[in-house]
Amino acid sequence: MANTQASSGGVRVKVQRFGSFLSGMVMPNIGAFIAWGIITALFIPTGWWPNENLAELVGPTITYLLPLLIGFTGGKLLHDVRGGVVGALATMGVIVGTDIPMFLGAMIMGPLGGYIIRQVDRALEGKVKAGFEMLVNNFSVGIIGGLLMLGGFEIFGPIMSALDKVMAAGVDWIVGAKLLPIASLFIEPAKVLFLNNAINHGILSPLGVDQVADAGKSVLFLLEANPGPGLGLLLAYMFFAKGAAKRTAPGAAIIHFLGGIHEIYFPYVLMKPILILAMIAGGATGIFTFVLFDVGLVAPASPGSIFAILAMASRGSYLGLVAGILLSAAVTFAVASVILKSSAAEEVSLEEATQNVSAMKGKQSYASALVTDRLDKVDHIIFACDAGMGSSAMGASVLRNKVNKANLPIKVTNTSISNLPKDAQFVITHEDLTERAEAQAPNAIHRSVTNFLNADYYDQLVEEIKAERSKIS
Repeated sequence: MANTQASSGGVRVKVQRFGSFLSGMVMPNIGAFIAWGIITALFIPTGWWPNENLAELVGPTITYLLPLLIGFTGGKLLHDVRGGVVGALATMGVIVGTDIPMFLGAMIMGPLGGYIIRQVDRALEGKVKAGFEMLVNNFSVGIIGGLLMLGGFEIFGPIMSALDKVMAAGVDWIVGAKLLPIASLFIEPAKVLFLNNAINHGILSPLGVDQVADAGKSVLFLLEANPGPGLGLLLAYMFFAKGAAKRTAPGAAIIHFLGGIHEIYFPYVLMKPILILAMIAGGATGIFTFVLFDVGLVAPASPGSIFAILAMASRGSYLGLVAGILLSAAVTFAVASVILKSSAAEEVSLEEATQNVSAMKGKQSYASALVTDRLDKVDHIIFACDAGMGSSAMGASVLRNKVNKANLPIKVTNTSISNLPKDAQFVITHEDLTERAEAQAPNAIHRSVTNFLNADYYDQLVEEIKAERSKIS
């Protein structure tokens, strides 16, 4: 049994890591996607202010700029700027070798270029004579990048084009057959396993951009970003839960719906996994409504805030968007309310759930597992999440305020797990992400939380640190 759990945990971590890599190529460039979406929404023939001259920016941006940014970022993830340059060159080959926006090709050729130049640099390390380093470095990038560009144009371009067309045709068929709501069966469970960024930015966004190029909008941008189901769940907790879950739900609802940080509601689902049924029902309702009203966005809504969604809405989509979001929230609220009320007698609080999870894992609860003999040396605490911009930023903000009020000389920051420094001292992550964080920063003190807004835990952590520092003084 233990081996089975370890195996499933390892698989989950590998899937999360792969998904994080995919989204890591797109998320740093979301601003560029939004800029392109705004220009598209304003100036194409069906936009708010059609302008033939300004609309000429739309085509080159989606054909060249956005794929090149993704390719460069993918290569850079593997081998810094040199990898980025080779990744961009390799991506250029598939761009010119096809007649459609090459996002799929960029997500393959970019990392491939970064990986190959990394292997070449490792093979040449220590073997280049003094004075020839710059010559070798420049020509190795030029030669490898040129070869990959040619290979992308002649070989990978046609292959990527065929794959892209197959995927786009599949999506079009699903949308045409009114089967898109079924996607909630996969999207909602995957989200609460912290694969939300991978789904949205690694899969749906590239396909959505292809649709925008043809139709001026895409419903795919709404499948993961819809804040309605999360709002409905948190409202149900406000009315029918107890303990810390009930107390924190209102603040979480505001952060989720207005701030667009969906990770905030994941612990509320994980605390009672059967609630995933409410999320699926609400998600499917929202998608059905979006398809019924034929609405869409012109670019990814990131973060998934109601403000970002309305800002990226295509002309004529507002009524359907609002209806879909509200109906998905209502359905999730109704189903979650029934589940929460029917299990009220045996329902555990958020604090008890945390302790139970720790016990099942054979570990102490996070509050009692502090390594006190090292806390006096901590001067930097890092919150880490998958993207490094959502839930970790909220947790860091809460703890930072408490550390400042306690006059402790401790820096509190947040980052993505993939960017955790190897010399990190103290790392706080959600319990489902801790294993990845431990692999990234093995020498740090690692603490797991089930809710980044759990102020009680941060109060106790501050007291523990103060107690350890008082022993030294």
